[in-house]
Amino acid sequence: MPALKAWLTVTEPRPARSGPLAGVRVLDLTNVLAGPYCCYQLGLMGAEVIKIERPGKGDLARQLGADAQLNSADMGISFLAQNAGKKSVTLNLKHPEGKALLKQLAGTADVLVENYRPGVMARLGLDYEALRKHNATLIYCAISGFGQDGPWRENPAYDQIVQGLSGVMSITGDAETAPLRVGYPVADTVGGMTAAFAITAALNACPRGSFLDVSMTDAVISNMGWVVSNHLIGGVAPMPQGNENTTSAPSGTFMAADAPINIAANKDEQWQALARALGREDLLNHPDFATREARKAHRYALKADIEASLRARPAAAWVKVLSALGIPAGQVLSVPEVLQSEQLCTRALMAGYDAPAGVGRDISVVASPVVADGKRPAAAAPPPTLGQHNAEVYEALGVSAPGLRDLQKRGVI
Repeated sequence: MPALKAWLTVTEPRPARSGPLAGVRVLDLTNVLAGPYCCYQLGLMGAEVIKIERPGKGDLARQLGADAQLNSADMGISFLAQNAGKKSVTLNLKHPEGKALLKQLAGTADVLVENYRPGVMARLGLDYEALRKHNATLIYCAISGFGQDGPWRENPAYDQIVQGLSGVMSITGDAETAPLRVGYPVADTVGGMTAAFAITAALNACPRGSFLDVSMTDAVISNMGWVVSNHLIGGVAPMPQGNENTTSAPSGTFMAADAPINIAANKDEQWQALARALGREDLLNHPDFATREARKAHRYALKADIEASLRARPAAAWVKVLSALGIPAGQVLSVPEVLQSEQLCTRALMAGYDAPAGVGRDISVVASPVVADGKRPAAAAPPPTLGQHNAEVYEALGVSAPGLRDLQKRGVI
């Protein structure tokens, strides 16, 4: 990673929180990914996010990731990825005094986010109905695999379970490889971003105060718009198409001389420009390729003709030629390749932190995907160690230093 330092946006301490959500306090009671990702996005937009974790254990993501040493230090890469800028406090929600402290914190908050199974918070006496008594304007967001009702509501759900049940795996891959899992936790991420959107919308309500029921499954199916609508409206059963674009041809992945390249000649004028760029004007008059529907029906024959011409040059050279002609094209890059690309270097998507506590070496994480007024929001502080902000947060509630030591000794925090 040292080679990246030239383009990392190294975050410096800031005197106060800034951004459109400055002044908003969020209680983050979530674990692993969907909820933490949601709250990370809110924090990047200026909200104060207080992460409430189990004493001694913390977020499970603290023990997850590719670096075993960081996992053993409770600073796993999976945790570092979406918890920068948050404050961490420990709190035992099963202890009567822990419940009382959460109710006090809820009284100071604008938003509470949790991703327990439906019914868990009610059994603890800490659900929306209980907490709204302490704060009538509280926005309470419950993220779950399947939502707060329905026959699946109490089933445990991780990302892959949702990918399978939502239909995503059935259309991923091709006829030989499907069902296939998407290569990153798409259900968690889409669910988290959906929750963040819902919360920011609820913050604009007047008066404030609402219960938001976010189902990862619902969010993913909504995200599958065209696929779902082709079935709902067109009566077409979605099928795995591999790297082919079902709406057009030639549109998909093609092999050049050295590597694959994506080309999306979705418009007639783009198809005509592509044929000319390849020196295959003869294809334009071929009856199998004369219309959009004809090209779709004969897409694999067309693909073979195109690849025969693409083999004359490397993928990178074709991208330059085709892009200059207004034909959408791009190389198929690995994650390391795109992170080192000039495009991402120019836009400074990463935020860097110098040897955060508990990590012992410099780290970089993805900052906000949004550039606002020419500036990319990034968290002002690195991911916190477990309970790092106990004193700051609980003393603000009136708990004394001796009181904190007593609460810790008795397993409340």
